[in-house]
Amino acid sequence: MNDHQSKCAPTLFVTRKWLPAIGGMETYSVKLSAALARYAPVEIVALPGRDNGDPPTATALLKFGILTFLRILFTRKPTGVVHVADIASWPLAFAARIRSRRWRIVLSAHGTDVSYSLRGGVQGRLYGAYLWLGARCLKSARVISNSVATSKCASGHGFKDLVVVPLATDSRPVHSVRKPENFILFAGRLVERKGCSWFILNVLPLLPEDITLKVAGTIWSESEADALNLPRVDYLGPQDPGDMADLYARALCVVTPNIVLANGEFEGFGLVATEAAASGGVSLAAKCQGLHEAIVDGVTGFHLPPGEPGPWAQKISEISGWQPNRRAAFIERSIAECRTKYSWSRVAEETFAAYGDAPRSKAS
Repeated sequence: MNDHQSKCAPTLFVTRKWLPAIGGMETYSVKLSAALARYAPVEIVALPGRDNGDPPTATALLKFGILTFLRILFTRKPTGVVHVADIASWPLAFAARIRSRRWRIVLSAHGTDVSYSLRGGVQGRLYGAYLWLGARCLKSARVISNSVATSKCASGHGFKDLVVVPLATDSRPVHSVRKPENFILFAGRLVERKGCSWFILNVLPLLPEDITLKVAGTIWSESEADALNLPRVDYLGPQDPGDMADLYARALCVVTPNIVLANGEFEGFGLVATEAAASGGVSLAAKCQGLHEAIVDGVTGFHLPPGEPGPWAQKISEISGWQPNRRAAFIERSIAECRTKYSWSRVAEETFAAYGDAPRSKAS
């Protein structure tokens, strides 16, 4: 333990999202908790995913929630900070609030965390009421959101003490690609708001016929899946991180063409856009929702208007005409920017600062 850590009371980091499950929230929990250890001792209470990479079963989630709630309520000694890594798990933070007023309560908010209620229906309304209750039970909790869009949605549910800390990535280029291959890459879950089928139907026909689209990800929506059968589309399925880094670098460009839905569902951050830029790809992202913070326009990628095919086709045509030296210079600058702006050390520093008035240890 270094001198700085010895002056800080421990952080209890609680998460239901952990390896070997694969996903953005799992990565966030693992990387952030490790980076936070530079600032204070961190005790991790986590529910591991399944060996095949899937999230835990509903039974495992329920058991973890009940046991963790009881352990915090009856056996945990007061510490500096209790950081619950997703806002949907707010009852675990409430157990800490009941246990001791000395704890600083912190919740992380991700896009799906706060936007599920926007889907409507009975489940959406119940989830909205559940978050409303959490906001009233934890009035003094600090909520760390991964984007301005997520923060605004959390505020709409009644949470008051809000801080924005954009996400990070540790993806790095696997090799240097001076001349890309003639394909565009889409990566991510195949759901309507991510805009894959919109791009296939509206942008791809405007591009030269020798440009194809590769799609890497998991099918969540059958309506999105239908578009994968159209000409010039190659569905790759889910890919491991090493293969994704290679695809990012080889692609002509990487697109995150999110669209705006009438029900208000949104992208919390859009980590694919950041990962692509950090891996030596040219990232194009819709200028909407959490994607505002996922790239630096003109530096780590380009923002384009959502739902407007013309500007997307024009920018892709422009990038296809770049000379190798211009592409190499852009990618070099993009990677350099990602190493600082989108680093986990930056996220940990801002998160620790957001802990703010957390209690100090008796040794301070």
